[in-house]
Amino acid sequence: MSFMDEREKNILEAAVVVFVRYGVKRTTMNDIASEAGIARQTLYTVYANKDEVLRAAIRLHTDQALAAIEADCAAAATLADKLDSAFEHMVIRPFDMLHALPHADDIITGFNAAARDELDSAGQRFRDALADVLAPYGKRLRAAGLSPRELADVVGTAAKGFKRDAPDRKTLVALLASLKALVLAVADGDGCRCGARSMARDRA
Repeated sequence: MSFMDEREKNILEAAVVVFVRYGVKRTTMNDIASEAGIARQTLYTVYANKDEVLRAAIRLHTDQALAAIEADCAAAATLADKLDSAFEHMVIRPFDMLHALPHADDIITGFNAAARDELDSAGQRFRDALADVLAPYGKRLRAAGLSPRELADVVGTAAKGFKRDAPDRKTLVALLASLKALVLAVADGDGCRCGARSMARDRA
């Protein structure tokens, strides 16, 4: 997890507010400084340009999501519960947030233009977290011809595609439920019934 002081967090929280308000393309460094309550020159001493602010905001969101997953997994009793947390924080919540924004298309375009590397890094960190979740099931996975890392890469790549392409939340949740069922079938046969019950609750 990256270290970030309170001033940086304040700037990034302000940046998210104005990105939502105006869209990434129309937001200026002056908008961000004004929302953060600091002088524009002060902002430039922390971040050289808007692209740096955007990348740092993505890192902060990723840090927070991974911290939430780690806390949930420490208290979770089953692999199904751990997968639910991972999908909730890294797939469903970002999907919900983005689709509620008035400038969603502009924000997606801005992400693609300015922060592709940071988004790729966030995806890798998510796959790393999934590999850690799957590590205790390594023996069973290897018997099926997979390593925890290989399965994490498959699951992370699939989840990223679902988040990008799902037309609505209901479809996204259904796709993730199917993905979870496949993971449980391969990694944790004893947890399949528990996973099926939780998926039924999700669909209700």
